[in-house]
Amino acid sequence: MAAAVFHQCIGAIQVHSCDTEKSGNSSLRFISRGFVIDCGLLRKGTCSSHQCKLHVIRASTSDALVMDPISSTSHNAIDSSENTSIETALILIRHGESLWNEKNLFTGCVDVPLTKRGVEEAVEAGKRISNIPVDMVFTSALIRAQMTAMLAMTQHRRKKVPIVMHNESKEAKAWNQIYSKETKKQSIPVITTWQLNERMYGELQGLNKQETAERYGKEQVHEWRRSFDIPPPNGESLEMCSQRAVAYFREHIEPHLQSGKHVMVAAHGNSLRSIIMYLEKLTSQEVISLELSTGIPLLYIYKEGKFMRRGSPVGATEAGVYAYNRV
Repeated sequence: MAAAVFHQCIGAIQVHSCDTEKSGNSSLRFISRGFVIDCGLLRKGTCSSHQCKLHVIRASTSDALVMDPISSTSHNAIDSSENTSIETALILIRHGESLWNEKNLFTGCVDVPLTKRGVEEAVEAGKRISNIPVDMVFTSALIRAQMTAMLAMTQHRRKKVPIVMHNESKEAKAWNQIYSKETKKQSIPVITTWQLNERMYGELQGLNKQETAERYGKEQVHEWRRSFDIPPPNGESLEMCSQRAVAYFREHIEPHLQSGKHVMVAAHGNSLRSIIMYLEKLTSQEVISLELSTGIPLLYIYKEGKFMRRGSPVGATEAGVYAYNRV
């Protein structure tokens, strides 16, 4: 493949050409700050029937660009040996405010829905990522994360329908089948898994945080909440949560990014801390000081086996732009 790249102050143009008789692929990229471009390319000869659609996505806090995969005859069967230059988007969203967040209760793995404010946060998160391509959604088994994912996707410009995949039994999988190819194209699979659940807070679940601090002491409660390897009574430590969340991410989510798919993950404070620890190679001391705001999408670009942090689209403050370390 021959490629020519021209850089100017207004942006960049990338032209890629190849033997169309062999691959049927061709593309033109125009990159310029602040634009969203849809282009169709037609080639003479054997490739005249193929259209290539490009979308330029801008994350305003970092000027990060995410390109939609160029549609071609081999789009669904990507050769990993030719994928070293593929850029894919990974969006992480902590669920919106839950009813127990509002009441200042330890929630953990108790399945509590969103408040009205949490619903609004999820919708706002969806608006922030509405121009970033999403091919798959992963979320926890808890309703507050699932609500956040679904509400966010209602704001996406593609207007594809998020559909929860049910694979818990043969019957559930069979009954969940879609038999229209056109409908499938307009759908986004949503995979739910307990491995992305919030850390299990054991005997603290349902207790008021302030009352618990008064009962056990602020230092003890802070140790349960913020230490890496000390769990609350009969609960999980962040380290234990990290083991299951990162293992699932590496085995089930990262391969999709490697294959060229754009992925959104809607989960919880501690399961997302665990994933960010893996993405950014944070130490156990760095991860315990990581703060995540509810309903704020975090954007990463995956390229050549590396994850590059791109902040949050349209974040207005330091706390809102990205997870930050307390000093």
